[in-house]
Amino acid sequence: MGKTILVLTKKHNYPIIIDFNLFDTPLPLPFLKKGDSVMIVTNQIIFSLYFKKISTLLNNMGVRINHVILPDGEKYKTLITVNIIFTSLLQNLHSRDTTLIALGGGVIGDITGFAASSYQRGVKFIQIPTTLLSQVDSSIGGKTAVNHILGKNMIGSFYQPNIVIINLSCLYTLSKREFSAGMAEIIKYSILFDKKFFSWLENNINKLFNLDKNSLIYCISKCCNLKAKIIYEDEYEQNKRSLLNLGHTYGHAIESELGYGKWLHGEAVSVGIVIASLTSKKLNLLNNQDIIRIINLLKKCYLPIKGPINMNTKHYLKHIYRDKKINKNKIRVILPIKIGKAIIYNNISEKIISHAINENKNFIF
Repeated sequence: MGKTILVLTKKHNYPIIIDFNLFDTPLPLPFLKKGDSVMIVTNQIIFSLYFKKISTLLNNMGVRINHVILPDGEKYKTLITVNIIFTSLLQNLHSRDTTLIALGGGVIGDITGFAASSYQRGVKFIQIPTTLLSQVDSSIGGKTAVNHILGKNMIGSFYQPNIVIINLSCLYTLSKREFSAGMAEIIKYSILFDKKFFSWLENNINKLFNLDKNSLIYCISKCCNLKAKIIYEDEYEQNKRSLLNLGHTYGHAIESELGYGKWLHGEAVSVGIVIASLTSKKLNLLNNQDIIRIINLLKKCYLPIKGPINMNTKHYLKHIYRDKKINKNKIRVILPIKIGKAIIYNNISEKIISHAINENKNFIF
């Protein structure tokens, strides 16, 4: 039933293993051998759910294990938290041949990957994502980062994992809100690249929320395949990989303005997708019928479609001008032009952006 997808990159290739009950059998880690050292990075909730199983599997391999428990939440995705990992690695005498294991959602994965890229100039690391959003998106592709008070993911590096282990059984312990947040990234992929997948989502949302095994494996492997293809074509986001930021320019502005963690990343991206669609409509690039389909699919997933009531254009623009996608002070956004296709739109005007934000606030959905 499970799937294995190979991610091809310039420095090394690595597999994504997707299946249920992956913590009940030996972990597929051929690069770890008896006597090796690992540091598991997690948070308290995930520690209580999965640490015992993971540590037992590693102990059976004869691997030396340490762990560090980080505070939970986007607001802790900072350099201060990364330093907690560095301190623990040094206190426990971990050398350059150690391996970090990110056991958790997107925050844990981003922080651990960034620490792995920096500790003694780079050590191996493993992604074991436990949320839907991290399984379909953030654990794959080597984007690692922490936030700054002035901008999201502004301090980071491209650093690929050695393997991604997606245990779909983790979704059984996920809250409905977290599951919905992950659906925003899944919908993003379908809008960008695959109209048939978008139609499949329209017809199978209930199966996904009911955790139907076949539907989950199909959906998550589909997203992983789409992302692996983009990484192969543009690992360092020089061109096509930028498309994966659909909804993120506006979404990151929401997260930064409200304070990290007030809205989940997927919730902010959902609104960002709507505003990007309205931006595209204003430029006569996207028809109203496709916008309605996009909005209805987001609503089916219990995702927000309107931005925070207390945010106006000035709030958005303040953060947009600090966004990584800004080039020579010119705003660049990702715009859908039809379901299944999007473009990178350079040098968009503040007037168009303001119109889309205001339409989002006033639109009757």
